[in-house]
Amino acid sequence: MPGRSYTLTVRYAETDAQGVAHHANYLTWFEEGRSEFLRQAGMNYSDIERAGFFVVVAHAEIAYRAPAFYEDRVTVTTVLDKARSRILKFSYRAVNQYGVVLAEGCTVHVVIGPDRRPTSLPPEWLQRLASLAEG
Repeated sequence: MPGRSYTLTVRYAETDAQGVAHHANYLTWFEEGRSEFLRQAGMNYSDIERAGFFVVVAHAEIAYRAPAFYEDRVTVTTVLDKARSRILKFSYRAVNQYGVVLAEGCTVHVVIGPDRRPTSLPPEWLQRLASLAEG
């Protein structure tokens, strides 16, 4: 999967009594994947928010393939699948240090303005994001 990646270590607090990462952590890891994707592309969420735009999750899907365990090294690869004026779609793949796919998923985001209503991103930002999108 092409895209931008970051690697994390599963923390003890993210696991249950058997040392397995709790399923809800994947959404957090995917969120960090989005943030890291934008950072690596030279666009920070904080800059977008300071300009009065917010990118909120409207839909999330995760398919769990294998468990992650305490102290596993997990690489999350993020791809921007779609960048439209008000909608962004990202996909994710989490793989452990042995190359085992742990989870795959996607999120769809709506851009809202300071009034908390859907709005379009500025054309220059949209153009930049569209150039990063895979499809």
